Amino acid sequence: MSSIPEPRPVIGFTCGDLNGIGTELIIKTLSDNRILELCTPVVFASTKLINFYRKTLGDAPFSYQSLREFERINPKTVNVFNCWEDEVNITPGQLNETGGRYAVQALNAATQALKEKKIDALVTGPIHKKNVQSEEFTFTGHTPYLKAVFEAKEVVMLMVSDNMRIALLSEHVPLKDAAALVTRENLLSKLKVLNQSLKKDFGIDKPRLGVLGLNPHAGDEGLVGQEEEAIIKPALKDARQQDIMVFGPYSADAFFARGQQERFDAVLALYHDQGLIPFKSLAKGEGVNYTAGLGAIRTSPDHGTAFDIAGKGKADESSFRAALYLAMDIWRQQKGYAEARSNPMHRRSSAMLARAVDEKIEE
Repeated sequence: MSSIPEPRPVIGFTCGDLNGIGTELIIKTLSDNRILELCTPVVFASTKLINFYRKTLGDAPFSYQSLREFERINPKTVNVFNCWEDEVNITPGQLNETGGRYAVQALNAATQALKEKKIDALVTGPIHKKNVQSEEFTFTGHTPYLKAVFEAKEVVMLMVSDNMRIALLSEHVPLKDAAALVTRENLLSKLKVLNQSLKKDFGIDKPRLGVLGLNPHAGDEGLVGQEEEAIIKPALKDARQQDIMVFGPYSADAFFARGQQERFDAVLALYHDQGLIPFKSLAKGEGVNYTAGLGAIRTSPDHGTAFDIAGKGKADESSFRAALYLAMDIWRQQKGYAEARSNPMHRRSSAMLARAVDEKIEE
């Protein structure tokens, strides 16, 4: 008796800035036909954009079908959903209005497909925060945009790699404003979303969370700032009373220097660079950005548009490929989580699922 084939997710991809490395990363990642055994890719861009960058890569072994209707998605090949028919001037490496405008066009189409469940997850290519700005798009990045579109009460920017997960209390805000966002309410809100995501999306039954301090040496018991004593510690107490296993606050410099991040399932950093500098230093080029709490699956590589190497075939797709793997793994984990809640006999191991994906790719 033949076994029933495992269902495969439909994964969407946005091209990002037309003049950045996003389209190159998509082509390089999806040129491996074994990906088609694990998911059905749908690229939100245009065939002209795809063909332009395929030529810059020496006509990479990348085949696809063009479509305008999701009912015509072909699971045996890469699908390119045409988001525009305009004649667009593509200028790799240049920051201009065109690159941003069409990046938003692709993002809007992909997000709508995600909302309507035409796709199961979305991997977003890098955008440049300045040239996407318009009267219609006033967001500082993907995370606040997606939060608004999905009307999510709270989301968490969660950076994921093989050896750590770093969450951010605040994202792309000026450093002078970041301290004002360290409030008891914000901390508890982020910790609740993070704790639930680790259970639902990563299969961790009892997550251990660490929280960094805001001031040098985590305030030195009030000698170097009062936030730790007056705000952070009370917030962690609130979280523990809601059955969240959280520890801290820790001095950020010593924390990473001693490898303490490995003791926790996730660490909450209190502002962007506090979390992103150690993450990008230690993730070894394969980090992924995941939007926890969104109500939909969205991942992205942990880097930007890289205009300096765009169109030169030098872009490393490791982080982009890791973003695809994580999207697939979370999709499977969420299915297992839902099944386990409805029927405990259907509980699956996330580790087994992740290992199966790795073995399939490495065949």
